[in-house]
Amino acid sequence: MSPAVFFWAAARYASPMITPVEPVRPAAPLLVDAARGACPKCGAATLFDGPVRFAPSCRACGLDYVQFNVGDGPAAFLTLIVGTLMVVLALALELNLHPPLWVHILLWTPLTTIAVVASLRVAKGALLTLEYRNRAREGRIVAKGPDA
Repeated sequence: MSPAVFFWAAARYASPMITPVEPVRPAAPLLVDAARGACPKCGAATLFDGPVRFAPSCRACGLDYVQFNVGDGPAAFLTLIVGTLMVVLALALELNLHPPLWVHILLWTPLTTIAVVASLRVAKGALLTLEYRNRAREGRIVAKGPDA
């Protein structure tokens, strides 16, 4: 099979859902990109405006972040996971050192807050990057004809 026939067949039978996109940078490891707050298209650290709030678009390449639907899905799961970890650590501290209550309050409140915000930032960045890499979009219902 000649290369011309191969490319003709690939173009002829390609799925209409897959559209060619402009070349992108080589993909870095997902969690590295997410932790850096890197734009999934160009790699610039422009993904976040605040601790967990996305910027409207990339200041380097113009990629519109509003089109992605990340939401607050990971928040509940991360809060439960981090909360469980902090309770285990607090119990270990209590059983081994028996510190006063104020030590627990001063230690675990900021640590829990920092851990939840940091993990939420990584999770939201990873979800947005995965949506971009996989070209995931919101589902649509296709209208069928009157005889369907």
